[in-house]
Amino acid sequence: MDAVSDALIQLATVEKIITIIRAILILTVGYVLSRFATHSLTKLLSKHFDQHEVLLFRRGIFYTFIILFVIAALNELGFNLGVILGAAGVFSVAIGFASQTSASNLISGLFLLGERSFAVGDIIKVGDTTGEVLSIDLLSVKIRTFDNLYVRIPNETLIKTQTTTLTKFPIRRIDLQIGIAYKESIGKVREVLFSVADKNVLCLDEPKPLFIFLGYGDSSLNIQLSVWAKRENFLELRNSIYEEIKIAFDNDDIEIPFPHRTIYTGSITEPFPVYLANSTAVSGKTDINNNI
Repeated sequence: MDAVSDALIQLATVEKIITIIRAILILTVGYVLSRFATHSLTKLLSKHFDQHEVLLFRRGIFYTFIILFVIAALNELGFNLGVILGAAGVFSVAIGFASQTSASNLISGLFLLGERSFAVGDIIKVGDTTGEVLSIDLLSVKIRTFDNLYVRIPNETLIKTQTTTLTKFPIRRIDLQIGIAYKESIGKVREVLFSVADKNVLCLDEPKPLFIFLGYGDSSLNIQLSVWAKRENFLELRNSIYEEIKIAFDNDDIEIPFPHRTIYTGSITEPFPVYLANSTAVSGKTDINNNI
């Protein structure tokens, strides 16, 4: 009787070892197939998506295959998948209540990937933050600002906040705000500004430069010159054309005024005396040194 029991125990042990070996083989083959399938699918997806999105798809496909083979291995070991899935469902609900912010960021990240409003390498502006997009992850977007700061912005913030992509299109417009003296001829100023834009090699011919008269300011006639540049030449053109406009105005004796103020004290008070340095007063003949 004892011999029979020992034989049954040994048989059960051998079967258990064989089952474990089968589960290990399933995991090993699953890992190899997952790597192969991931490589093949991502190679196909790379023709239609950018590098960062391909990386996200690669991770998702790989882990999906791994989870399927892990479930198959657990089934081989005799685990009740119904109980496991039920426990996983309860655990997922608990995790969901505990991490509502993360879930919101995750959903927002999927919307960002679907909209494709910006990509890795683009320059974006979110609120007061402007910088280059380093990565677009499922929970947040990483940005490097122009002063070399690393900024992490939650995806939910990007969905709720106005986001401007500065490098979305190949050309950009530069609006130059300029003030000229009231005595100047607007027609002459228009000709000078168009001449400056025409001579600047970074300024595009199409779309054409645009001249806009903005109105009468406190101390100047306010005008706007709008010129277009390629995206990569934006800053260089913005800096160079301001300097060229100043030189052109100086050559044509066009005044760029500073603010003027007129002080009025009423008809009852006497006019203010005006003094010149090392001279006498215009009114009253009083030496300036005696009136300081």
